[in-house]
Amino acid sequence: MTAASDMAHCREAIRTGSHSFHAASRLLPASVRDPALALYAFCRLADDAVDEVADKGPAVLALRDRLDLAFAGRPANSPADRAFARVIETYDMPRALPEALLEGLAWDAQGRTYASLSDLRAYSARVASAVGAMMCVLMRVRDADALARACDLGVAMQLTNIARDVGEDARAGRLYLPTDWLDDVHIMPEAFLSDPHPSPQIRRMVQQLLEEARRLYHRAEAGVRALPLAARPGIFAARHVYDGIGTEIRRAGYDSITRRAHTTKTQKLGWLGRSLVQSAAVSLVPRSPVLHARPLAEVAFLVSAAADPRPAREGWSDELLGVFSQLAAQDAATGRRRSAS
Repeated sequence: MTAASDMAHCREAIRTGSHSFHAASRLLPASVRDPALALYAFCRLADDAVDEVADKGPAVLALRDRLDLAFAGRPANSPADRAFARVIETYDMPRALPEALLEGLAWDAQGRTYASLSDLRAYSARVASAVGAMMCVLMRVRDADALARACDLGVAMQLTNIARDVGEDARAGRLYLPTDWLDDVHIMPEAFLSDPHPSPQIRRMVQQLLEEARRLYHRAEAGVRALPLAARPGIFAARHVYDGIGTEIRRAGYDSITRRAHTTKTQKLGWLGRSLVQSAAVSLVPRSPVLHARPLAEVAFLVSAAADPRPAREGWSDELLGVFSQLAAQDAATGRRRSAS
């Protein structure tokens, strides 16, 4: 397939699979939009490959091999892999960034839970802020302050997703609410997963997630000014579209178990318009000192990796190799049990 046909495939994958990002991407300049769509298509492919199968370990290990091939310049024979390999080569993508994303997916495959809000931010850093840092790389932005604010946005968006999906996740046996919060109100995780309902305590936890997300959305805004002028509307749009999901959860009384928050096409168009106006006005106001706030401790490794102009392609980190070994061992044990039965 040609590069053009690969990109057409990526555009269609995002149009049908990620309505919020597709809406925001329409405001990105063409020079950023196409590589961003290639990046998101590969990330979406990776997420779906793990999320949509019961046996997640082999899916993560297969993604490990695909990422190795992409960085070696010999991508797997699929449009998203070929397009992503071109992005890696063109933009000198630091390997630590997609590697962090894969680590987050590996944590999902392990069925990890998160004891504290800090632990949840560490997970969000991997599955969302890593993508934000990669977006900065596509914009040729390697400034540490701008990267830190992009990572704030990623964590905020992921916390919003988690707040929206509490019921859906619980019914699938997944728990992302901090277990320390559950312990504090004497709710056993197993009991909640077996019978999720929007009790006042659970609603309060959803509210806490959204309060943290909103704090980070405001921090993230300070970094948009550091981005190329033409890219600002699309990033503002992503911020407003996802924060709008949080607003719908608030209107539902923080019940994200019996209902799932949705935003309308009309709302999205309104946020796109607001983003255009905001992007034009941001250069007219003094630079916010929030731009220089220290990065969240949980995203600092991403900021360091993306700020280094030298691409890191030396291979997997020791920590992630350990996770892969655990997944391979789990898969082998599962295979033995199947054979015995």
